[in-house]
Amino acid sequence: MRYGECMRTITIRNVPPDLARELEEAKRQRGRSLNQTVLELLGEAVGHPYGRRRNGLAALAGSWSERDHDAFERAVEPMEQVDEELWR
Repeated sequence: MRYGECMRTITIRNVPPDLARELEEAKRQRGRSLNQTVLELLGEAVGHPYGRRRNGLAALAGSWSERDHDAFERAVEPMEQVDEELWR
């Protein structure tokens, strides 16, 4: 925003109930206010920098089962070992 500019207020009317529910759910998931959530969603939709930046991993968050987690931990365990020979 440039010096002297002021923020605009936009009123959105006739929001369908199902859309309102989805916005409320998005608000809850993001842990943000409804206003902040709508601003972020609008920014994301139009490619404006105001939209939250994403790394594409959000869909994976919380999606692993305990079994998946344990398998992953076992798979990366060898990578936790320090090779003393390499560090001399």
